[in-house]
Amino acid sequence: MTAQTVLIGRNPATGEVLGEYPIAGENEVGAAVDRARTAATWWAGRPPAERRALLLAWKRELARGADELAALIRSETGKPLTDAGLEVMLAVEHLDWAARNAHRVLRGRTVRSGLLAANQRGVLSYRPLGVVGVIGPWNYPVYTPLGSVSYALAAGNAVVFKPSEYTPGVGRWLADKFLAAVGEPVLQVVTGDGTTGAALARSGVDKIAFTGSTATAKRVMAACAETLTPIVVEAGGKDAMIVAADADVDAAAAAAVFGGMGNSGQTCAGVERVYVERSVYAAFVDAVQARAMELRPGASEDSDYGPLTMPKQADVIAGHVADALARGGKPIVGGADAVRPPFVDPVVLTEVPEDSSAVTEETFGPVLIVNPVDDLDDAVRRANSTTLGLAGSVFTRDTKRGAAIAARLRVGAASVNSVLGFAAIPALPFGGVGDSGFGRIHGADGLREFSRANSLTVQRFRAPVDLMRFDRSPKAVATAWRMFRLRHARG
Repeated sequence: MTAQTVLIGRNPATGEVLGEYPIAGENEVGAAVDRARTAATWWAGRPPAERRALLLAWKRELARGADELAALIRSETGKPLTDAGLEVMLAVEHLDWAARNAHRVLRGRTVRSGLLAANQRGVLSYRPLGVVGVIGPWNYPVYTPLGSVSYALAAGNAVVFKPSEYTPGVGRWLADKFLAAVGEPVLQVVTGDGTTGAALARSGVDKIAFTGSTATAKRVMAACAETLTPIVVEAGGKDAMIVAADADVDAAAAAAVFGGMGNSGQTCAGVERVYVERSVYAAFVDAVQARAMELRPGASEDSDYGPLTMPKQADVIAGHVADALARGGKPIVGGADAVRPPFVDPVVLTEVPEDSSAVTEETFGPVLIVNPVDDLDDAVRRANSTTLGLAGSVFTRDTKRGAAIAARLRVGAASVNSVLGFAAIPALPFGGVGDSGFGRIHGADGLREFSRANSLTVQRFRAPVDLMRFDRSPKAVATAWRMFRLRHARG
């Protein structure tokens, strides 16, 4: 293979070469989609109970190989093995839920016909789309793409999966285990770079599920528009945590540090901004400072978090920190010298102006911005001031009030007294608003995302008042008008 056709997989912490993978072009992607078309017909033709059994067989393959998969995730992303293991466990839980609930969610059901169509029986069901293309990210190379892959498969579709160029081995491993469990190429993997993703978007699949940056999402959408291919997007976030005056400050601080710095801060729905009521602001900052100063990034297994998986992100992080400091932000932990590629030390900045790039743009690194607010209304206003809207969290001892505050956040998912709590509940849908994307994965909405609604009517008896004909009688029209006014015009 030439340099132009080979993807080199590397360990981001050491630079060690992990493997070589082909960069699939239009022809290779097209061939995979053609194979998927044939496999989709076979897969959709399986009885729901058989699809469920086969998906659960794949689940067992993943669970039995969990140690091997976690080690592979660690080698390609650099994250600690325990974090990789947690990702595998979450992904398997979602696969299990999708397999077990797909038939219940998508099976046909009778709907009310209404007065004008009382002689008709209305049936709503959901049918597979056909072939779904999934373009996955590198930060959670199993959990995130399987949020689309598992639900698309459970809904009866075949899937062509393009993993991130930073984690091709993980994608290949998942497809190999599927083939071992099912025996048919219903799930295929095409490795490559952005050109491969673009080819998949233009390949004529029936839907694309994309996870990545907002900027890349727009380019993928443009490619999909050429063939009117629908798309579900989970893009970036600039998620905020709100800490009320009555919150458990230590618990909130622990959650903020984990949500902001876990996985090296490379979490779309992680915590990047924290708004704290002034009466507990000093205590919260002290608690965050103490916890953040204990963290140590590195390549060893006892490191708290690993390297940046994508090297160029170091420049973004350094730029945001520099801008925050230049605008008067105060470094409580770390600072301009925290970025030492491929690692970034914990950074906590306070009193950063709201127009700083560190507040308005996704940083995607272990950087927390902690600002005081006058009250919870001020906190909500600031939290909602960005065009991004993926997730958020609220900390307060009054959980009823916390839920009310969370409901005011312009996000797709929120947690009260935890961060990322929704990620572990398969029945809850996940997705963003605004520049964070649209559409939903996970839960019943995730199953329907990869289905098409099908409407059916069956005439049960001849209509006593039949208006669906040219020779309708004046008497029938008069009766219909009378019934209409009785039903809708009376006060």
